[in-house]
Amino acid sequence: MTNTARNTARDAAQNTAGSAREVTLVVTGASGRTGSRVARAAEAAGLTVRAASRATGFDWWDASTWAQALRGADAAYLALPSDVGAPGAAEAVGALAREAVGLGVRRLVLLSARGEDQALPTEEALRASGADWTVVRAAWFAQNFSEGPLAAELRERGELVFPAGEVREPFVDVRDVADVVVTALTAADRYVGRTLALSGGRLLTFGEAVAEIAAATGRPLTYRTVPTRDYGESLAAFGVPPLEAEALTGIFGTLLDGRNSHLSHGVRDVLGRAPRDFADFVREEAAAGIW
Repeated sequence: MTNTARNTARDAAQNTAGSAREVTLVVTGASGRTGSRVARAAEAAGLTVRAASRATGFDWWDASTWAQALRGADAAYLALPSDVGAPGAAEAVGALAREAVGLGVRRLVLLSARGEDQALPTEEALRASGADWTVVRAAWFAQNFSEGPLAAELRERGELVFPAGEVREPFVDVRDVADVVVTALTAADRYVGRTLALSGGRLLTFGEAVAEIAAATGRPLTYRTVPTRDYGESLAAFGVPPLEAEALTGIFGTLLDGRNSHLSHGVRDVLGRAPRDFADFVREEAAAGIW
């Protein structure tokens, strides 16, 4: 988190709660790709973070575990372990949000996906809960190339196989997403009832992104596109449950049809600075030996 964003978040939290340390933030998926960064950014801003994950007894799909995580908190960051547009997502988010409001946790921020039609019912479920809500719609994460199955493909096979074709995407750094989330949560009512669209600062095809990684690592990494249907069959072959594989291929079919080939300015609007560049992300991760 930048010093400017950190100081802004800390000052806002102090204004709304008397002391930033009085603000307790529940972070769902606190060990995950976004949750871990949100937790670090929140702690840097002086908030008290309450991790909510299976390791702490929280389960998105078991409502009996929610109250313990939420009770006594002031705000919550909601990030589903499955896709926000997957079957059951709207029901889970709506039910948890209503329980949070009932327990006095009205300030909720939901991680959503920019351009994903399947996510709209989940966003609406949050709005209908009675919460003081903010939706953060993020572009494709830069860190998808350095964490998870896509990163494993690059490391182990030297090739990324994905159904993105030549579509261009403004990959956003998850650290920027986290900084926006914390600022939105601590800026009094400024971002209540708003939907924030976040992206990186330039458009790249997946092939160009892999080429930048290859140049930084000195490895002959390649990208190969496949039809969405074939990718779904590959997911099933890797053991992804059929319904989940079907949902993911449907989501990829819309997300990767070119609708997201434009920049959004949420990072600059909220943080007052440009988003981190993909090249900087690649340089840092290559230096850390990720690929």
